Amino acid sequence: MGFIVPKQEGVSLPVEGSQDIFPVGRVYCVGRNYAEHSREMGDDPDRDPPFFFAKDTSCVVPVGFSETASISYPMATSQFDYEVELVVAIGKGGRYLSIEEARKSILGYAVGLDMTRRDLQGQAKKKGRPWEVGKSFDESAPISPIVLKSDSLIAQIERAEIGLKVNGELKQISHVSNLTWSIEEVICKLSEVFELRAGDLIMTGTPENVGAVVSGDEMLAWVEHLGEIKVGVTD
Repeated sequence: MGFIVPKQEGVSLPVEGSQDIFPVGRVYCVGRNYAEHSREMGDDPDRDPPFFFAKDTSCVVPVGFSETASISYPMATSQFDYEVELVVAIGKGGRYLSIEEARKSILGYAVGLDMTRRDLQGQAKKKGRPWEVGKSFDESAPISPIVLKSDSLIAQIERAEIGLKVNGELKQISHVSNLTWSIEEVICKLSEVFELRAGDLIMTGTPENVGAVVSGDEMLAWVEHLGEIKVGVTD
């Protein structure tokens, strides 16, 4: 007995300072989890509970802290937007997690980009359709190596600066403390609708001032205490 078509290989991320690798399971994303970004997208952050969507695992592009990666300008869009995000790597899953259990479920953190075909997402929203066409496409999730948590890093991340530049020009800047729903609250809420598993990634939301890039642009994304990644856009 054999596979009728070639088996697709899984995606893994390196673990910073280790020979270990993190096998990526599912990639969950939190929509509009910074108040100012929620407002710029037309929502009321004081009213809306967190909501979730997913990217396919194949969207993940590993990007080392000391390298510049390249992603292709995607098909079918004229508005290719950046969104810098803190990514949480889950090391222990479960359902209906408490805040303490959510904190213990965190294996580590990473820097990520939730690249978005904004025009296609907007069309889907107007018609009440799913967002996958705007969010879940090839190379739409460049992500750094996983930085393992420690008690000191947990405290630092809760207040860390998060930002993005395009061609050296500052575009996004905020702090993780400005999350509408904290990291632990996001994990708790997500575990109420999905049973979390070791290997899952959670992209926790982006600050305000998202915008478009074109072929030839280079993005520099960072989360304080983790590091920075560079991602260029090619034809």
